[in-house]
Amino acid sequence: MCYATPQDAEDAYYDALEAGDASAMIAVWESSDEIVCLLPMTPLALGPAVARLWQSILQPGAGFEMQVRHLRWIECGDLAIHLVEECPASEPGGQTPPAIHATNIFRRGPDGWRLMLHQNSPTPSPAPGVPSRARSLMA
Repeated sequence: MCYATPQDAEDAYYDALEAGDASAMIAVWESSDEIVCLLPMTPLALGPAVARLWQSILQPGAGFEMQVRHLRWIECGDLAIHLVEECPASEPGGQTPPAIHATNIFRRGPDGWRLMLHQNSPTPSPAPGVPSRARSLMA
């Protein structure tokens, strides 16, 4: 698979996440010892450990449904940094999980754009008196 733009690679990442497709997820990542993935409550995954991490997380039919909102894009030459807000779908019973802020860094190589770093963390609680949406827009 060749991704013509960083957005194409990012779309493929979130499609794989939603589908629970570890093979598709791994295809989005650059084939390099330099790749990095840091998720909450997991050890830092570097290089080949990134594929093992996603294989352990993603099981067929056990994807993650979410909406992604772009907060900022920084694209310069062969690097692209996308700051996003990942909003998981409501759980059965109406509980809506908190949004997660993520950074996705892509690099253009001979086979198109690939993900080289994904890091996410839960969004902190809003300051008293500040609605959560307003706080995320101020960041």
